[in-house]
Amino acid sequence: MAPATVTAMSAPRPHGSWPTPLTSELVVRSAARLEEVVVDGDEVWWAESRPAEGGRTVLVRRTPDGVVTDALPAPFDARTRVHEYGGGAWTVSRGVLWFTNHSDQRLYRIGTDGGSPVAVTAEPAIPAGARHADLRVTPDGVLAVRETHTASGAAAEVVDEIVRVSADGCSEVLVSGPDFVSDPRLSPDGSSLAWLQWNHPRMPWDAAQLVVRSGDGNEMVVSGGPGESVVQPTWGPDGSLWFLCDRTDVWSLYRRRPDGGTELVLDVGSDIAGPQWRFDLSRYALLDDGRIALAYGRDGADRLAVLSPGGELREFDLPYTSFGFVRAQGTRIVCAAGGPAAERVVLSVDADSGAVEVLRPARDLGLDPAWFARPEFVTFPTPDDGTGIAAAHAVVYPPTNPDVTPDGGLPPLIVMVHGGPTSSHDRVLNLEIQYFTSRGFCVAHVDYRGSTGYGRRYRDALQGRWGVVDLDDVVACARHLADRGRVAPSRMAIRGGSAGGYTVLAALSMRPGVFTAGASHFGVADLAALAAETHKFESRYLDGLVAPWPEGADVYAERSPVNHVGTLDTPLAVFQGEEDAVVPPSQAEAIVAALRDRGVPHAYLLFPGEQHGFRKAENIRAALDGELSFYAQVWGFALPADEGIAPIMIR
Repeated sequence: MAPATVTAMSAPRPHGSWPTPLTSELVVRSAARLEEVVVDGDEVWWAESRPAEGGRTVLVRRTPDGVVTDALPAPFDARTRVHEYGGGAWTVSRGVLWFTNHSDQRLYRIGTDGGSPVAVTAEPAIPAGARHADLRVTPDGVLAVRETHTASGAAAEVVDEIVRVSADGCSEVLVSGPDFVSDPRLSPDGSSLAWLQWNHPRMPWDAAQLVVRSGDGNEMVVSGGPGESVVQPTWGPDGSLWFLCDRTDVWSLYRRRPDGGTELVLDVGSDIAGPQWRFDLSRYALLDDGRIALAYGRDGADRLAVLSPGGELREFDLPYTSFGFVRAQGTRIVCAAGGPAAERVVLSVDADSGAVEVLRPARDLGLDPAWFARPEFVTFPTPDDGTGIAAAHAVVYPPTNPDVTPDGGLPPLIVMVHGGPTSSHDRVLNLEIQYFTSRGFCVAHVDYRGSTGYGRRYRDALQGRWGVVDLDDVVACARHLADRGRVAPSRMAIRGGSAGGYTVLAALSMRPGVFTAGASHFGVADLAALAAETHKFESRYLDGLVAPWPEGADVYAERSPVNHVGTLDTPLAVFQGEEDAVVPPSQAEAIVAALRDRGVPHAYLLFPGEQHGFRKAENIRAALDGELSFYAQVWGFALPADEGIAPIMIR
């Protein structure tokens, strides 16, 4: 499809009402969110989540001759619910595919001859009661993290273990006892097992240990513990064990030599790793010739580089700002990548020349790049509230539409808040952002203090201060842009999902008078209810972010938006998945009831069949168009008539 040409400028139009080809239909059309990437010999496999198929995760195989085929027939869906965020739901070795099927969470296998998937593990006693993730093939089966649930559904009764599952379905427990385990990795000779473990109330980015069990059964903690997080262990062919650790403030590369000594290999001054919300993340890979490929962030954007055995670090000059699932294929680097003008793709990079082959291209949007707002990394001052860090960061996307002449007024602002809250903004072309910028909005995605990518000290600034520091920073960002004449102070909105939704609700109720509209997508309204209701992985998360539970119940009450509805007078749109186990619908309904009782204009959309985040095309469209319609009604601008967007009902 040829790119849409840029036409002559139209008559001046008010911000928000600009006509654009970046519609909600385009956002989901042929969309396939790229997830994990796996190398199997000279083949490359990847996973795609496809909204048009109800969010089904399909596995795709690319052979050396460039032939690409779907390797997982419908209705199978390679998605695990371990920790509710999943990851590592599948693996392939020598053409044999193992995967966890979403509907029943059982392990399945497809042999080299293809055919239909065959169930390996038995039907659990309760639906989805035994879940598997972080799969790794062994000579006699797979290693996996198994999460076992009971009929009560209580988070305290969930058990995490490392198991070995054979092709005939027999499971052997290898590691049990810690609250959480991940990254089971066998040494090249099969004699030693390495894994990560951590316990409540810590999260893996707070204090995870790297443990090695030798062939004689002895166990040793190699690294990690209180105040130190280890992630992504990888065995080298010589029996050395590589890992990333943040003992120097940033996640840096370490090596445990075969003689047992440990050394720091590379500290680039910024984080190589990110928070382990999902399994099987990989930010580095060991190439066959002894070099190491790795990705790391700087000033809000990723670099891809290769490290020689002599310590020389060479960055590649590539038009991408985000890299993930970094894998080795001989001396080539295979990874997922994306940039400000490119949705995520699968790349193969020659480690010598830097030559790039795109194995899985982005979809053809049929648009000239002039339609895409280019991100600007901004650092702005924040209140010095005891963290010792008086500045935060944001990525700002200006209103961008080559076909429109602005009417001369200042644009409305949408402050976007990432989830987590231990997370950060990913600077990959995001059509949801461009949906708004192409209509005349300015969008600022805030990496408030507590976000990742800026080192442990910045990340730990949120400890005990969630509901304080994040609010200060989103308000400071909005005022920073308004004070510089970039946005209209009377039309500033805040939107976010999950933990970002909490910041939306908290900012509107506890920092009133700054934002004039808001949108909460499956956001937290009641911290105490979240601590009591959420799943095991996050059931003690708030002990660090807020206060120990239940001893700190008064702090939970003080920072819960539902307890501050007396000051909540800002119009708010609320979007929620009916089957959300992370932030249950009761959270959304509590805030909606409060809005209704106070007569505050609001809209509420509850999506049946959706969990934590919307995966179905029709629901993604309804939420996006509904939010735009909400802003249009609150701020009084017209929607382009040819899109046929039905006004969301405001009560």
